[in-house]
Amino acid sequence: MKVAVAQTSPGIDPAANFETISTYTAQAAAAGARVIVFPEEAMLLADDAIKPRFPELLAEIWPKFEVLLRELAQQHRITVIAGGYEPNGSDLPFNTLLAVSPGGVELARYHKVHTYDAFAYRESAYVTRGSLLPPIIEVDGLRVGIANCYDVRFPELFRSFSDRGVDVISLSAAWVSGKGKEAHWSVLTQARAIENVSWFLAAGTVGEDSVGLSRVIDPLGVVVAESNAHDEALLLAEVDALRLARARQMLPALDNRRIVLEYAIN
Repeated sequence: MKVAVAQTSPGIDPAANFETISTYTAQAAAAGARVIVFPEEAMLLADDAIKPRFPELLAEIWPKFEVLLRELAQQHRITVIAGGYEPNGSDLPFNTLLAVSPGGVELARYHKVHTYDAFAYRESAYVTRGSLLPPIIEVDGLRVGIANCYDVRFPELFRSFSDRGVDVISLSAAWVSGKGKEAHWSVLTQARAIENVSWFLAAGTVGEDSVGLSRVIDPLGVVVAESNAHDEALLLAEVDALRLARARQMLPALDNRRIVLEYAIN
C-alpha cells in the first residue's frame, strides 16, 4: 500500500490551510497513495492572537474543515487523516484528529489525550483533554492506529495499539523546537516503531516554532522516507504487509512479552 505523509506550515488563515490540504491530497492520490496523513493543526495554527477568539472562530471553521476532508477523500478516493480544533461547547476545544474514508465517511475522530504541558508550555490552558484511547481504522486490509504529537512520549498508549492488532501507526504532530527536541523526536518515533514492530507514519508541521522532520519508518526502525526541518513536503512510501510479517517473524517481541496489561477499551 502506498502512503503519503504531508509536511505543511499551517497559519491563521484557514482558507490558505484548506488550499494546502487540497493540493497535497490531490498530489498524493495522483501518485497512487491510499492514505494521506496531515500534521496536527493542519486546519488552523493555535496562534496566541487568535486563541481568545477560538469559540467564535471554530464554530465556523470546524464544520467547513469536516466538509473539506469528506469531499477531498471522496473526490480523490483516498483515506485522509488530519488535525484541527473542534468546538465542544466550552471555551477550550478538543485537539482532534479526523479520519475519513475514500467514500467520504468518517472512520474515526480522536480527541488528544495527552496535552503538551512540558518545557514551559501548557496546551491544557486552551485545549480540553480527551478521555478515550485513540482509535484504529482499516485501510486496504491494514489496521492503522491514530495518535497525536505529545502522545509519542507515552509508550503505554502505543502498546494499547499492539494489543488491539495494529499494523501501522499514524502520528500527526506540531513538534515544538528547542534544545534536544529534534533528537527526542528522532529517538521516540523510531522507538515506537521498533517496540511495537509496526510501520510508523509521522507528519509534522514546519514553522517558526515547529520542526517538521516528517518520516516513514519500517517495523524494524529503518527510516525509509524523511523530510527536513524547514520546508513543506510530501513523502511517499510503500507500506508492505509482507515486510511487516517478516519483521515480526524475526523479532517476535509482541509474542515474547511476559508482562501483559489489560486496557479498558472504549
